[in-house]
Amino acid sequence: MIREMVKIDEEKCDGCGLCVPSCAEGAIRIIDGKAKLLADNLCDGLGACLGDCPRGAISIVKRQAAAFDEEAVHEHLKSIGREPAAHAQPAPKPQAPAHSHGGGCPSARLMNFDAPRAQASEEAGSRQSQLRQWPVQLHLLPPTAPVFKDADILLCADCVPFAYADFHKDFLKDRALVIGCPKLDDGQAYLQKLTAIFAQNDVRSVTVAHMEVPCCTGLIVLAKQAIEASGKNIPLVTQRFGIQGDLK
Repeated sequence: MIREMVKIDEEKCDGCGLCVPSCAEGAIRIIDGKAKLLADNLCDGLGACLGDCPRGAISIVKRQAAAFDEEAVHEHLKSIGREPAAHAQPAPKPQAPAHSHGGGCPSARLMNFDAPRAQASEEAGSRQSQLRQWPVQLHLLPPTAPVFKDADILLCADCVPFAYADFHKDFLKDRALVIGCPKLDDGQAYLQKLTAIFAQNDVRSVTVAHMEVPCCTGLIVLAKQAIEASGKNIPLVTQRFGIQGDLK
């Protein structure tokens, strides 16, 4: 089957091993000084390891590969002495279809939170939107959009504005917004679009707003790669948000 898979560039890899613990499935091991993908069926292709590679040696590609096998992951983790995480337990029968996006990524784990209690200091009435342009989805924005001229760009994961209550006031104000999801969307298309935006405009800064789930750090990798490919020296800032709306 054709599906998304982790690809490791051995020329860039320096064998630091930071990607190994970030892979919940234990699919990566350092062999002969380089990170290696042990087996296709152990990799969910969601890229939780992307943001932990300081060399940018890990990417996601579409290729022919065996289907992700949660039971094989469970047995593999036991064989190497690692306790399977809750999201890495084998799925009950009948198994989810092969096209399911759940995989082993904690971003797909269902959770409920207590309803927030009302705060006495809450502002009365409606707040002013700080959005400066439309559209906001990265796929829909042309690199020549006027909003990118001399801009501070906010590259934001789709989920952040829903999790963080003061997103408009604290982060969106005076910034050009582009949103995307590194888990569900085409990372290579994002990379090409971001590179074009950075190359064709005098961008002052880039802030990456991402959720705490591992696969969301793929936005940071894409931003770094796009800045490098553009040939520009653009300051990059990252901000991580918790799934209950707290700043990390």
